Amino acid sequence: MSDDPTKARGRALPRGRLARIGQFGRLAGGVAGGMLAEGARRLADGERPRLRDMLLTPSNIGKVTDRLSHLRGAAMKLGQMISMDAGDMLPPELAEIMARLRENAHHMRPAELQRVLAQEWGKDWRTRFKRFEERPIAAASIGQVHRATTLDGRELAIKVQYPGVRESIDADVDNVATLLRLSGLLPRELDIVPLLADAKRQLAEEADYRREGAQMMLFRDLLANTPEVVVPVLDTEFSTDRVLAMTFIAGEPIETLEAAPQETRDAVTATLIILVLRELFEFGLMQTDPNFANYRYQVETGRLVLLDFGAARPVNSRTAEAYRRLLQAGLAGDRDAVRDAAVTAGFLGVAAVKRHRARIDAIIDVIIGEMTCDALFDFGDRRFVAVLRDDGMAIAADRATWHLPPTDILFVQRKVSGTALLAARLRARVDVRKLAIPWLE
Repeated sequence: MSDDPTKARGRALPRGRLARIGQFGRLAGGVAGGMLAEGARRLADGERPRLRDMLLTPSNIGKVTDRLSHLRGAAMKLGQMISMDAGDMLPPELAEIMARLRENAHHMRPAELQRVLAQEWGKDWRTRFKRFEERPIAAASIGQVHRATTLDGRELAIKVQYPGVRESIDADVDNVATLLRLSGLLPRELDIVPLLADAKRQLAEEADYRREGAQMMLFRDLLANTPEVVVPVLDTEFSTDRVLAMTFIAGEPIETLEAAPQETRDAVTATLIILVLRELFEFGLMQTDPNFANYRYQVETGRLVLLDFGAARPVNSRTAEAYRRLLQAGLAGDRDAVRDAAVTAGFLGVAAVKRHRARIDAIIDVIIGEMTCDALFDFGDRRFVAVLRDDGMAIAADRATWHLPPTDILFVQRKVSGTALLAARLRARVDVRKLAIPWLE
């Protein structure tokens, strides 16, 4: 969720597939117009314009961000997911679009908020509160959060779902898939139907606030003896299918730790990594959305506040074992074992290994070098990323070898990649090997 309500603007949410695909059409038209204008400008300046330069202009970046923020729902969520999944692998301009989507959303107009809460709580709902702040303290793709105080003094954070979001999920996913197909960005041979079905299912679960409340309480129980973290308590009196009420827990955005002492950044990152390892190997349950806004930090207590459990999902034993084998092989420095484990798990396709063995082995060697180094892993040192990006892009250019990993792997990797991205943002230095070894025996 966006932490800065000044960035959130009131705007009505388009509903229905035709209305929403119209927004996609307007986006495409606006970007095309921007490309023509930029191409004409460059020709007038005596330049030979490249397609990439005409497409990724500041104006077009703004158009994409604004339109997806307006659509909210699954359209915006998919953009946010890409930003966390790809991390350092995105071109800088595209990374900027996705970063803005993590921080920017249009909130409901006051009259719309009133209608939603009257539907959920009854017309006299205001009489149940001492104070209800109409201005949201956070706004994101599926809902916005308000702070409130009940008549008996309970301080609550209340997440209110945007009207129409749940009903628009299938349309948004289908529209994105249609645009990808029409654009030629995806090979026709690549079967994305299973992925689309799982994306719809996952997004529908995130829009089920009763489910999220149950997942939040489950994580609270699982982490009850973990003093480094704190999880809100569900307030059942005010929670419904489309409203999620919980205790308000004060905390600073986790990005503010960028200015904290090194030992603080290292300790918080170690807590995040241990949490991922426990989710994967102990709980069999993972909150798969590593959006930075889902974490807060309490300066006074040093505790990490965990928020937003809509994306929590079970991790099957096959996936956990696949990661265990990969980690074991990597820490042992066994390139062949890493490659074989990656193919068995579904990270790599057989065709890619056959056609690009040398590049894949080069990528594995870099990863092994980082994993087996005796020094602390410096997440702020991104020099090795360029090597991975170059070889990765060269392999990706061979569309005949494109391959979709199992969906369960994709969601777990989303959490792993997002956690690494946050650790890089904090420039943390952590003994990852020491943290991982106990889970590999």
